[in-house]
Amino acid sequence: MKPVKPLQTLKNITILGATGSIGASTLDVLARHPYQFRVFALTANRNIERLFEQCQQFQPDYAVVVDEASAEQLAGLLRDIGSPTEVLAGRQALEEVSAHASVDYVMAAIVGAAGLLPTLAAARAGKRVLLANKEALVMSGQLFMDAVHQHGAELLPIDSEHNAIFQCMPAAKADGQSGETVQRGLAGVERILLTASGGPFREWPLADLSEVTPEQAVAHPNWEMGRKISVDSATLMNKGLEVIEACWLFGVSTAKIEVVVHPQSTIHSMVSYNDGSVLAQMGNPDMRTPIAYGLGWPERLTSGVKPLDLFAVARLDFERPDLERFPCLRLAYEAHALGGYATIALNAANEVAVQAFLNRSIAFMDIPCLIADVMQSAQTGTPNQLEEIIIQDEDSRQAASFWLNKKKMH
Repeated sequence: MKPVKPLQTLKNITILGATGSIGASTLDVLARHPYQFRVFALTANRNIERLFEQCQQFQPDYAVVVDEASAEQLAGLLRDIGSPTEVLAGRQALEEVSAHASVDYVMAAIVGAAGLLPTLAAARAGKRVLLANKEALVMSGQLFMDAVHQHGAELLPIDSEHNAIFQCMPAAKADGQSGETVQRGLAGVERILLTASGGPFREWPLADLSEVTPEQAVAHPNWEMGRKISVDSATLMNKGLEVIEACWLFGVSTAKIEVVVHPQSTIHSMVSYNDGSVLAQMGNPDMRTPIAYGLGWPERLTSGVKPLDLFAVARLDFERPDLERFPCLRLAYEAHALGGYATIALNAANEVAVQAFLNRSIAFMDIPCLIADVMQSAQTGTPNQLEEIIIQDEDSRQAASFWLNKKKMH
């Protein structure tokens, strides 16, 4: 008689930003593994219709939205179908469902600075944090990493590039234990090669970039992403933020990180070693791969992603980024060198600038001009307290708004 395999304990997961592209991809992967995971909470901004559909399918304990009006609307819809899901509203509720004692994993997929506090709450509660919100580390790098280490959280990168680097890094051994920890070592690592697609304007004449429209900027050639991240990819600010994130995740300086433009997005990043080896992680451009890796680590889960067909890819091209075409990448390197206040200003100014561009208030090439101006007004050094981070973020947004108003007058 064969031994009976014991029932596996379900892992409870909170998804911050469930209605966005990362959230939807996470739910797609979870639906493939119903005997391993259970959705504890779903959160969204104001996409009530999409969140309602997700609540119907996954029946979470909690759904969290941004304000009371949205909460009342969602609660009414759920009540009509007899759903037991409890609806909460506001920032405090986001932190509560991230740090709840029943939660094992938190997918941090809220775009921008809004994701910092609930993601930090998950780290301080010792959760496995699946980090798809790069702004959390850009804004609060040392504070966030200290929380991870002090509270025994597991931090797994979900951005395709950082997930690729994680997979290519040498394993670090835990003191007194056998097997891998969630951390990675740096033994023999010479450089991290962070790949970038180059976005939709890689080959445009420089003179034409001032005429770029929001519709053109959000039409990424390889990835399906939200509007804000798509614009960041077009300016290469997304890559700049990823450089800063990689410094904190892997404990390296910017001198060890080289951005490589790779238009096919087949190689998601590489690690170069002192023996001449270069390890690369390859795959189709589909976020379900890094999501499944983070959910299953140290094992691997099926993700629904089609296997890579190298014959269809046929070629792999690489080139250096043009900093005249992509000044936002240069600004990110400069901000990290200046310290934490500058990286907070960089991120805040970029969020304001991108929204203004999407609203057609400024031109595409005004984005780096606004960011550079706001960075000059930031304090020097690095904040030590969460309150200082929040104050700098608010001050930088005010400075960005002042820049926009001044431009309108001219």
